[in-house]
Amino acid sequence: MALSQFEIIKSLGEALSWFERELAWGVPAVEISHLTGRIGELYAAMITYGQMATEPNQRGYDVVSAAGERISVKTVTSEIPVAFNENTFDLVDRVMVLKLNAKELAIEILMDAPATQAKEAMRTWGGRLVLPIKSPAQADTLPRTDLLITKQAMAGDIEIRQYENGTVEVVQNARLITPALPILRTIAAGMGIDHFNSTGTPKNTRHLGDQIIRELLARKQEASATDE
Repeated sequence: MALSQFEIIKSLGEALSWFERELAWGVPAVEISHLTGRIGELYAAMITYGQMATEPNQRGYDVVSAAGERISVKTVTSEIPVAFNENTFDLVDRVMVLKLNAKELAIEILMDAPATQAKEAMRTWGGRLVLPIKSPAQADTLPRTDLLITKQAMAGDIEIRQYENGTVEVVQNARLITPALPILRTIAAGMGIDHFNSTGTPKNTRHLGDQIIRELLARKQEASATDE
């Protein structure tokens, strides 16, 4: 049965919430690979306006895009090689490799390429096609010229920026601070902002950063109004 885009988005949100709960209970991300795999497939279906494969354990691919591309989706939580069945790889039109960042609760696209192009980066091992995975190196210099900054605020000498894709970065003395979450939690504590969700799970970088920026801007506006 075909799912609507709304149903796919809703299912993805529910799967991410369950993933967050598992982490809060102390379950390592590597032990819930069935859930991370499902999250990746739903995400791929969402961004390609596609559908999940119609058969359980579909041979070769997991999602069919709106354009009819048969997509093999692999989702990892660390930089480990991913393997594809060499015998069924000819059924695949497109390869998507996603990384589910457990700390940030964010999905990163490590590869999105035609199957023929992806195969060039693979090696054969025991009847499997193995693709080495390495996340793009995090830049520690600024600025990010490819994305627009939609909101930013200062907390002392620390600048908090939010980009158009929702990414939140923390900058101090023209240097990018990574990971950003620990310092955001310190700032939040000083401002009286709870860094836990109502469910008891920790807020991720995007959620907490956005809340801090909004509060800083609101306080700045209130102070300006008082001075007038």
